[in-house]
Amino acid sequence: MPRRKALPSELDPRVAEFVGQLRLLVDRSGLGIAAVADRTGYSRASWERYLSAGLLAPKGAVVALAEVTGASPVQLVTMWEQAERVWSRSEMFGPEPEDARPVGAGAGVGVRSGEGAAWRKRGLALPLAGVVGVLVLVAAAVYLTRGAGEEDVAGASKRPVASVSPRPDLPPGVECGGASCAGKDPETMGCGGRFATTVTSVTVGGALVEVRYSETCGAAWARVTSAGVGDRVEVSVAAGGSASASAKETAVVGTDVDTYTPMVAVKDAGDVRACVTLKSGQAGCTA
Repeated sequence: MPRRKALPSELDPRVAEFVGQLRLLVDRSGLGIAAVADRTGYSRASWERYLSAGLLAPKGAVVALAEVTGASPVQLVTMWEQAERVWSRSEMFGPEPEDARPVGAGAGVGVRSGEGAAWRKRGLALPLAGVVGVLVLVAAAVYLTRGAGEEDVAGASKRPVASVSPRPDLPPGVECGGASCAGKDPETMGCGGRFATTVTSVTVGGALVEVRYSETCGAAWARVTSAGVGDRVEVSVAAGGSASASAKETAVVGTDVDTYTPMVAVKDAGDVRACVTLKSGQAGCTA
């Protein structure tokens, strides 16, 4: 299991208990952060923040994690609701800012450490709001003093153009399809999670390598779990069949126990092969 940093001592007990439970579920599952991100549909960066208490996991991520790890979603959601109430109060009110305390006063206990700087930033919002208000009034005065003809000419070039999605046929959150997915991160592009399935796999040493395929995105990638630092995973598709050109993407396992490659565009998952080469020299590929 990865060695995690201790949670901040100032963390509210209910939040600490909730985050600790998330950590426990992830660690017991044997999945690395990359695999959790892929299977839940929430990014790796987001999960790193959830598990370090830098950000409270949303309810959807909590339910998805329960499904992935086989935990009780009811119990986990109950813990989340308690933590969310505390977290929301902290976001709204926060701890007393340090520069507002009497000299020699002790630090208050908040939901998260390091909130004093954030409060000072929020404190600046009040005078800034006054400045913004003045600017709005000035802008309104300038607008009213302009001639109608000038407004028509200048305004025409400044009006925003409505954005049109290049792929309106794709589900919300999916950012690419087919060739446009080649070489891109399946997690970032929204092709993982519920839009992906494992079509074939093989175990090499103690590592499991899979071909992950998204029919929605028309792309595939290789994922390796329970691997070691320095192990190399590769996904490849030969020219012909459902692929117009050969393609290959690779990735190397870092400090996490798993990783996945960028995507290759393909219509038929049967044309895709995933291989892993361990640092020991042992190698193997899916059929």
